[in-house]
Amino acid sequence: MEATAILRNTPTSPRKMRLVAGLVRGKKVDIAKAILLNSTKAASRNVMMTLKSAVSNYSQQNPDDRVGDQDLFVKAVFVNEGMTLRRTLPAPMGRAYRIRKRSNHLTIVIDKVKNPVTK
Repeated sequence: MEATAILRNTPTSPRKMRLVAGLVRGKKVDIAKAILLNSTKAASRNVMMTLKSAVSNYSQQNPDDRVGDQDLFVKAVFVNEGMTLRRTLPAPMGRAYRIRKRSNHLTIVIDKVKNPVTK
């Protein structure tokens, strides 16, 4: 049974968040956490927080399942565009430049590894 965590209205552009989300897509949770801890991007903190929330949601939805981070994997990660704040900046000769402050919605879906490979 899969679990989902959603982080809404994060004040970073969706384009920057998608760079970090692509790093953890399809990876096991313990490997994804290691990647995010070593990432220099500011968005990696938000992805890490949402990933931990998804793991917590999985353990609450499946109380009889005793799984660790190595038994779960990131099934899906997607970033949708959130609300855009529009601001104006004074410009020369009486004009105004538009500033768009973008936000995004991050969704992480995790699931249990179906066939674990043992070595």
